[in-house]
Amino acid sequence: MTDAAATEAEEATGRLDLTQQIRDAILDAQFAPHQRLIEADLSEKYGASRAAVRTALLNLAGEGLVERLPNRGARVRAISVDEAIEIVEVRIGLETLCARKATENLTDQDAAELRNLRAAIEVAVTTGNLVEYSRLNQELDRRIRDLSRHATATQLLERLRAQSARHQFRLAFHPGRAARSAPEHIAIIDAMLSRDPDAAEAATRAHLSGIVDVLHGME
Repeated sequence: MTDAAATEAEEATGRLDLTQQIRDAILDAQFAPHQRLIEADLSEKYGASRAAVRTALLNLAGEGLVERLPNRGARVRAISVDEAIEIVEVRIGLETLCARKATENLTDQDAAELRNLRAAIEVAVTTGNLVEYSRLNQELDRRIRDLSRHATATQLLERLRAQSARHQFRLAFHPGRAARSAPEHIAIIDAMLSRDPDAAEAATRAHLSGIVDVLHGME
């Protein structure tokens, strides 16, 4: 590889890393919906060039997390409840596919890790630790995507979930939601542990359909 090619590769990696950093900041609510993302401020915050920041914002605009404003730069895009419902409806098809594939691919080691995750979910709900419960839910979702080994579904889901992350966080704190959703998550895990793809698919569909019902109540 030539020096020029190596430099270009390093710059490309840096742009991807910056995109991830800003994406994580948006998902962690460090930036509020509709908040302007000023290139100069981001450049100083992340120690990156204005060009790199501009590229990262373009990447995030493509993911639906950022919107570009004519002659006004960029801002964090707010997701309406109606759009969040549509996103979950699309997720149903993708996540049921991943649950089926993950169950079919499950190894004994994977099963042991799922049992540990199941126990942790029960502890978080029992102790009322909703922040930890929300984190464990995300961990379960990620684990299922990884186990599915379905690259296309995983890529689409990660983009969809990024767009609706704030609504997912609100759902975790919705009154009574954890008491209802925890058994749903456990049912998904139990179906996978039983090596029953049909049951895993059905449990996943039931869980996501419940999320749609709760979102309708937020309209």
